[in-house]
Amino acid sequence: MAEQPTALELAEQVRTGARSAAELLEEHLASVEALDPALNAVCLRDDERARADAAAVDATLESEGPDRLGPFAGVPMLIKDLNDVAGWPTTHGSRATEHGPAPEDELAVARLRAAGFVLSGKSTTPEFGTISATESELFGATRNPWNTAHTPGGSSGGAGAAVASGMLPAAHASDGGGSIRIPASCNGLVGLKCSRHRITARTAKMTGGSTQGILTRTVADAAAITDVMAGADPGAWETAPPLERPLAREVGSDPGHLRIKVATTNAMGMEPAPACQEAVEVALGALSAAGHTIDTSPLQWPDPAGFLSGFLTVWATITAGAGPLREELLEPHNRANREAAKATDAIAYSEAVMDLQMRSREFTAAFGRDFDLLLTPAMAIEPPPVGWVFEGIDDDPMAPLTNSTPMAAYTAVFNVTGQPAISLPVHLSDSGLPIGVQLAAPPFGEALLVQVASQMEDALRWHERATPDPLG
Repeated sequence: MAEQPTALELAEQVRTGARSAAELLEEHLASVEALDPALNAVCLRDDERARADAAAVDATLESEGPDRLGPFAGVPMLIKDLNDVAGWPTTHGSRATEHGPAPEDELAVARLRAAGFVLSGKSTTPEFGTISATESELFGATRNPWNTAHTPGGSSGGAGAAVASGMLPAAHASDGGGSIRIPASCNGLVGLKCSRHRITARTAKMTGGSTQGILTRTVADAAAITDVMAGADPGAWETAPPLERPLAREVGSDPGHLRIKVATTNAMGMEPAPACQEAVEVALGALSAAGHTIDTSPLQWPDPAGFLSGFLTVWATITAGAGPLREELLEPHNRANREAAKATDAIAYSEAVMDLQMRSREFTAAFGRDFDLLLTPAMAIEPPPVGWVFEGIDDDPMAPLTNSTPMAAYTAVFNVTGQPAISLPVHLSDSGLPIGVQLAAPPFGEALLVQVASQMEDALRWHERATPDPLG
């Protein structure tokens, strides 16, 4: 399939009258109709409401002019089914939730709507987003458009499959252990996880370790859409310091000469698969050519035993806040997770969080002191086959979480530390599957990430790849 327009390009077409919001929406809906039977990326559609919203954009443009439009007016958008959209159910990909209509938009969703995006439906997620493949008892398996026998990753796998297949140029996502960056790697996309509290939520899940964001094909789209989602909220307990300037203005800006640390062995001691190592080499070539200094000396990761213990204590609480649950209908790994959370007393939980805070402080101190950015593989393996993550579940209900480790071991560290990190689609494996790398920055260093990611995009031109055709 041909190269697809970006969200910024579609927004400009609407603003100039070159295309109508209604036209963009119908094109998007037709694409969903054609492609989703093969991918299963969209779990809710509201065509009637989306058509009304698109018509409102066109009417505003005609009566009041482009200055009255939001920066992304008329561009279609899917929302991940872990987040509330007023009037739509939030199932969390689970049979155990009530599936009633949400009373209001989640804050990031409200900001996307205010920016003019036309919300057309919801994208699939594994139950409560707890594993790295988008497969659930409620909605079934979501598939990778590059090869439908393989997973698009998770937990924002529906968003990743939708964008990679060309249903739309960008889709809302969230990341509590790699759930933006893993699907970005699996689907050949750009996935930016912001600093803790950069994109404020009404309530901070996992002590702020989870953040919302966007999956896109270009760095410019990722930066500009993050700009409209980011910002403080008066009701939030915590918020990130404001950016010096919008991230969109960092695209193409010179980052200067940087010290890039590279680590291919992850915190769990795993080595990357050959294709993932090749991706790192591709990235290193681009970074070296840009004049940056590469440091290959060993990285001191946080102690894996202590770090993992605390992370799993916090992770076990992930079903909290979803309203009344029919616990007997939870999938086995999440039922076991919830039982573990209920068995942990408040003192033990608080101590686990404080221990993670101290370990994070030690790890992040090296950023900016010993090196400027850290380069790692995004995952230790290529996108695995559909169903792979559930192997062994008959013997061990926690098998899907254990099996997710090779996909999440590089990414989850930065959810705990709260640092920004980005997955970039630098490589295709011999089997034709996308392979990404991850760059991580000091706390609140999104600007530097965007500058370097833009530099790499200019060199490697991943956004010029043809869109995969899941229909063959």
